[in-house]
Amino acid sequence: MKTRQVLRPARRHALRTAVVLGLAGLLAAPMAWAQKYPDKPIRLVVGYSAGGGVDAVARLLGVRLSAALGQQVLVENRTGATGLIAAEFVAKSAPDGYTLMMGDSALLIAKLLQPKIGIDPLTSFKPVAGAFISPLMIVTGNEFPAKTPAELVKEIKAHPSRYSYATSGVGTVQHLGFEMLKQATGSTVVHVPYRGAAQIVPDVIGGQIPIGVVSATAGMAQAKAGKLRALALMNTAKLDGVENVPPLADALPGFDVAPRIFVLAPAGTPNDIVDKLSSAVKSVLDTPEAGTAAAAQGTLRAYATPAQLGKDMAEETTRWKRIITEQRIVVEGS
Repeated sequence: MKTRQVLRPARRHALRTAVVLGLAGLLAAPMAWAQKYPDKPIRLVVGYSAGGGVDAVARLLGVRLSAALGQQVLVENRTGATGLIAAEFVAKSAPDGYTLMMGDSALLIAKLLQPKIGIDPLTSFKPVAGAFISPLMIVTGNEFPAKTPAELVKEIKAHPSRYSYATSGVGTVQHLGFEMLKQATGSTVVHVPYRGAAQIVPDVIGGQIPIGVVSATAGMAQAKAGKLRALALMNTAKLDGVENVPPLADALPGFDVAPRIFVLAPAGTPNDIVDKLSSAVKSVLDTPEAGTAAAAQGTLRAYATPAQLGKDMAEETTRWKRIITEQRIVVEGS
């Protein structure tokens, strides 16, 4: 006959206590980890060369985060494939908060134009914080017939195939932003990809190309010198030094395009660490000094919480996907 074991009250109490303590220990472990984090330097990986726009704001943020977190935040450049080499490196790194990425809108677009890449910006990473936006400007030669956003819209509507425009490459925010303008006006302005503003601006000034889309600071420097016309900003944010340049939204209500720059961590990074990093980014961006330093780089502070950044990235991806599909934009070899 089988016998049934009966635990004595004292033994039952001891087992319950052990289970409770064990669970408490498991629950407390992530909290303890987050409390001591960071206890060694953090890498902030950038997918572009040193001296570029994203690199500049990464260094701006990194040096101030070092002070806020009590550990060095070291900017590391891993260039190639429009930031994708850096993105794959970070996505495959340990999710411990010590390898982060300074990403931008180009990362969202890259997945749409090159679906075979091995990462997905919306699932391979954990959003940490929105950090900056980079206002874009439409510039023209001084002889261009339009002088305001409304006149530009009217001109390309009236002559849908007369003009061409330059950007820093296929699949950039500059490119897709102007494609949105083309779609809104029913025009077929021809896209001419360049390697960067350093080549675009002289050609606009010299009349080799009638319209260019560049960073606000790159366009404004020559506009102030009277060498070209700063015709419109592609977003509604106000940047020091370009207050007198009207937004394209004056002619196309709701039009708002600007590259977003943000901090990401590998998927699986503990929430407590993400929250600690995000709070540190916010504390840095809230200072007047950071605002002045950002403006000097042609960017605007644009903090977003992890939840808001995740939502923004998803909405932006949907927006780019729609314009890529409707305008039939492709990258060779994709």
